[in-house]
Amino acid sequence: MKPVRALVIDDSATMRKIISYALSSSPGIEVVGEAPDPTEAFRLVDTLDPDVITLDVEMPKMNGLDFLRRVMKHRPRPVIMVSTLTVSGAAVTVEALMNGAFDCVAKPSLQDDRTFADLADKVRAAGESRRARQERSQAAQQSHPAAAAPVAHGYRAPERIVAIGASTGGVEALITVLSGFPTDCPPTVITQHMPANFTRSFSERLDRQCKPTVTEARDRELLSPGHVYIAPGGQFHLEVTRRGDLFESRLREGDAVSGHRPSVDVLMSSVARAAGRSAVGAILTGMGRDGAQGLLQMRQAGARTIGQNEASSLIYGMPRVAHEIGAVEKQVHLTRISQEILDPTGAGNKGA
Repeated sequence: MKPVRALVIDDSATMRKIISYALSSSPGIEVVGEAPDPTEAFRLVDTLDPDVITLDVEMPKMNGLDFLRRVMKHRPRPVIMVSTLTVSGAAVTVEALMNGAFDCVAKPSLQDDRTFADLADKVRAAGESRRARQERSQAAQQSHPAAAAPVAHGYRAPERIVAIGASTGGVEALITVLSGFPTDCPPTVITQHMPANFTRSFSERLDRQCKPTVTEARDRELLSPGHVYIAPGGQFHLEVTRRGDLFESRLREGDAVSGHRPSVDVLMSSVARAAGRSAVGAILTGMGRDGAQGLLQMRQAGARTIGQNEASSLIYGMPRVAHEIGAVEKQVHLTRISQEILDPTGAGNKGA
């Protein structure tokens, strides 16, 4: 395959060289240009037509968010936000993700090889995603389901809990899913792979956009209907346990599981133990395999399990692995996932 062609945008000459070195040193990636500001970047996007753009959040003349909006409107392609992981940077980066950015990464450090590998992995995935989508659009046109109709208020399903896992592309996917939830949805716990400092901004943005109350999960918090709980990024795994007839959240320190902390596998395994057949699990777009084993445990415990299908996934990695190992009862388009989760009869399990 042809290498993924990347354009690096950063106002710091030193950081441009570090990012370019990190990408050029990785197989399957070619850095075709560098830009110190949005004006030069627009010119290079037109002349070089890169597959992927890496974009600094804060730049002179125009911030990264404004640049992203213009690119996605006039020259759409995957854009990876490169952030300093500060609280202020997190808020802007989360807004960028909600406006179509492919993913975010920490600024690479010469003292930490993992940041180099993370950036290169996401650039490759972004390039492959763009090409896959171009191939699908060039193939015979297939009709996709229309946007899901809003779920009516007055949700009256049997008591249950919902667990959702997502990674790359999950920000937009979660907006779609949660936009279909009513104010009295089942208690819902979510692990979305994000760095520390980012999940608070993300939960605040979701809370403003969705009918349920959305917050970062806290340790030993009783889980209530009409509430959505986001696993804090970075230090803890989110788990669910029983407190009598109720469910509560637990934040547990520990090593990364399936390459991540928080881990979708950890969350879903705990839901399988705590809720069994009273749970619904859904795995959304993302790189890797985190969540597949946990979702399988949920299915084996009697829970309903749903996977995002390939056509609607930005990265068909986590849902693909879950489907291949038999963890997914039903694969559906993203626009139908909220309906499947909230189906009080479970009738959606029958069929393809």
